[in-house]
Amino acid sequence: MNPKTVKYILKRLVLAVFTIWVVITITFFVMHAIPGGPFLSEKAVSPAAQKAMEAKYGLDKPLFEQYVTYLKSAVRLDFGPSIKQRGRQVMNIITDGMRTSAKLGLIAAFLALFSGIVLGSAAALRRNTLLDRIIMVITTAFVSMPSFIMGSLLLIAFAVKIHLFPANGAQAGGLVLPVVTLMLYPMSYITRLTRSSMLDVLGQDYIRTAKAKGVSRIRTIFGHALKNALIPVITYFGPMLAYIVTGSLVVEQIFAVPGIGRAFVQSIINRDYTVIMGTTIILAALIVIMNLLSDIAYKIVDPRITLE
Repeated sequence: MNPKTVKYILKRLVLAVFTIWVVITITFFVMHAIPGGPFLSEKAVSPAAQKAMEAKYGLDKPLFEQYVTYLKSAVRLDFGPSIKQRGRQVMNIITDGMRTSAKLGLIAAFLALFSGIVLGSAAALRRNTLLDRIIMVITTAFVSMPSFIMGSLLLIAFAVKIHLFPANGAQAGGLVLPVVTLMLYPMSYITRLTRSSMLDVLGQDYIRTAKAKGVSRIRTIFGHALKNALIPVITYFGPMLAYIVTGSLVVEQIFAVPGIGRAFVQSIINRDYTVIMGTTIILAALIVIMNLLSDIAYKIVDPRITLE
């Protein structure tokens, strides 16, 4: 690895830490600026009991002191106990949710990547044919349809009407419909991205030169065209993978999947400050890391790219 690449990675790591700090700071102060508190929903809580609970979780201290204390703990990945889920640590809640969300997201992401590249390449190689038009119509429909509509349609069709899959994501086989719902949009986007990029690459001079030299069609496509056409896909895949792996809030709600997305929604509803903060930090860190990894992957795919 050359010094320029090392310098670029170090610079991005510093920027990543700064980005996460900004996310923590904004989330912390905005959350505390919202009127109300986490104990207002408790039944028959006396002022004395409310003050005791605030003291227990350090909410009675000045806001800036709470902020500094939280930053010191967050560096050690210690997000403290959940305010609403008594007896549970925030990190345990995040870990439990990530087990399901990561499995769901990784399967959906790589199915979307594989299917999108195959369909996009097929559409580009059969440009303006019936196959190309069918693929473009289907992917346009999936890209245009929000995930909550697609998820609801799949739920009604395959869980309610024909009972092929369970409606509850926590049951055996219950992740099939959430996986399909999560993969359809990125698959369609990758398909269109691959087709556009492949058509551009196939028109380049070096591809025509390879054909003129008698290079086989398979080697021209997979050895030259597809490799260069995948660079825009890598740009999209990094952040997309982070988004899917951390769980879709809407999809997990529709299919009752016990993932990190659903836990995050519940923490917002319950004003569970510690869970909101811990989950926000983890999600932000994953997105920043995946952006960094996708940038480094450019260099692996195309050594001509310089990272500055």
